[in-house]
Formats: sequence, C-alpha cells, structure tokens
Amino acid sequence: MSIWYGLDRIPEHLAAGGTVVTIGVFDGVHRGHQQLLQRAVELARERGVPSVMFTFDPHPTVVFKPDAVPPLLSSVRRRAELAHEYGIDHVVVVSFTKQIASWSPEEYVDQVLVKMLNAKAVVVGDNFTFGHKAAGTPETLRELGAARGMRVDVLELLEDGDHVVCSTWIRQALAEGNVDGANEALGRHFRVAGEVTHGAGRGGRALGFPTANLYFAEKFALPADGVYAGYVTILPGHGISTGATIGTMPVGERLPAAISVGTNPTFGHEPRSVESFILDHDADLYGLDIAVEFVHHLRGMETYNSLDELIEAIGRDVTDTRKALG
Repeated sequence: MSIWYGLDRIPEHLAAGGTVVTIGVFDGVHRGHQQLLQRAVELARERGVPSVMFTFDPHPTVVFKPDAVPPLLSSVRRRAELAHEYGIDHVVVVSFTKQIASWSPEEYVDQVLVKMLNAKAVVVGDNFTFGHKAAGTPETLRELGAARGMRVDVLELLEDGDHVVCSTWIRQALAEGNVDGANEALGRHFRVAGEVTHGAGRGGRALGFPTANLYFAEKFALPADGVYAGYVTILPGHGISTGATIGTMPVGERLPAAISVGTNPTFGHEPRSVESFILDHDADLYGLDIAVEFVHHLRGMETYNSLDELIEAIGRDVTDTRKALG
C-alpha cells in the first residue's frame, strides 16, 4: 500500500505516464465514495496508468469552520486501506491549509492535477467544489479539464430511499444508534480500531464478563451510548501475525462480541469507552490492537440499582448477541 503525505512527497515516477485521480475527503469510504473509486480504477486500467485517491487530513472544515469540524468516521490510514481494497493504486494525503484554500480553481487544477499528478482523467461527485471560496464546480472542472486535455467524469450522488448516501447522514445515523442504517450506507459494518487499554478492571473481577476496552478522542464518531452485537478482530502487529493465537483467540479472525458504548452510569459515569465482551474466548489483550465492528443495536444505556441487576442484564445482552449474529 503506497501513501504519500503532502504534495512535496509525491515521487516523480508516480505521474510520469499520467494518472487517473479521484478527489474528496472520503470519510468513511461509503457506497457513494466507492462508486468514485471504482470509476477511477476503471478509467486507469483502460489507459494503463495508476489510479490515485487524492484526499485531505485534517478535514477541510478545520480551515473554514474550526468550531464545526464533524467527527470522523475513519482515520486517514483506514481510508487508504479501504481505497486499496477497491483497487486504487496510490493515495495522496494533503493537509488542507489556508494557502491551498486561497488558490483559484485554475491554480488548483494546474498545481495539483496537472503539475503534480499529470492527470489524464479526473472523477468527482456532482457536489464537488474546489478553489477559493469553493468557486469551482464540476462544470468549472469540466471546462478547465477540456482546455488541458483532461477527461472529467462527474457522478451523481447515490440515493437510498429518502436520503442521499453521505458521511453526514451516516454520522447522524450513528448518533441515533442506527448502526443498521449506517452499515447499509457504508456497504459494510461500521468499525473502530485501537489499542486495548486498562479500564476500571471490574468487568472480569466483579461482573464475570471481562472486556477489551478502547478509548477515542472526541474527533472520532462513535455509535450512540448503548449495547450492540458485533465482532472483534485482533489485528496483526506488536510482534504477532495473522494465524497466531492469543489465549484462545486467533489473530485476524472475527469473533462474536457484545459491545457496550458509554460512560458506565451504574458506577457514576466514567470516560466514554467502547467495551467488548468476546463470547466463548479468553485472552489478555492489553496493549494489542483490535477492530470492533458494530452489527446491530440491542438496547440503550441503562442505570441499574445493584451489581446483580447489571449482571443479569449483561447475561441477556450475551443471549441477544448470539441471536442477532445468528
């Protein structure tokens, strides 16, 4: 997987024979984004040149509305991984700065698409804007591209029932606990990943349900507080590889789990976390990286009057998780 961070890091050989480029934030790499990636890959293969996803980190809103930056559905590394799964050859990640924001549409095209990427074709969505004060539209890009011998494909936004498939809709669905809807829009299960760290330590000791705990910065989107059925995968790294076994858990294999998102209100509220009880397995996962997939919402977060009530509720969650995952 090749990722280039910054326009000045793009190697000359990348664009020597031309490229096909698709541009966007691609947060979540949802089904609408996938259409752009697949068209770019198709055009690149027709021309025998590399396909490139040109994306931004941090989110461009940091420049325009720093107080309204949306929570991210995926890290830039995860976006790149998914892009490669859909056939993209290279990913270029650029920090959206005030200097870039000040470029006119013509400067943007000449600096990025012509000079740096030698683009023979460009693929964007029909809500794409670029250049100073978002003055550039898809029609602007078509005109500039035609003058430079560059094909421009503009794809319609993907609609699903009563809504457009977009990152904003997915964030709202997650905020409502609607992971089924978010998953439908993503074309896969919503996933978070991180290093397992120590929580309060009561899961196995007091409750009999040891959990793998993840904590995330506020800039990342999470489903609404509640309990979910899903899967946990131990990711390779830290000296372990796919196929190894940690305790009874095989690395790289999706394992059924009951997942709690919230602040543990029964115990007086704690930092918001994602806590996964992996069914039918046991292992010490501290310090390892795991991925957590959310499949189905089971219930909202509740406060219990005693440990016994909480233990009974978790037992029901485990039963409901088995049913939800079949």
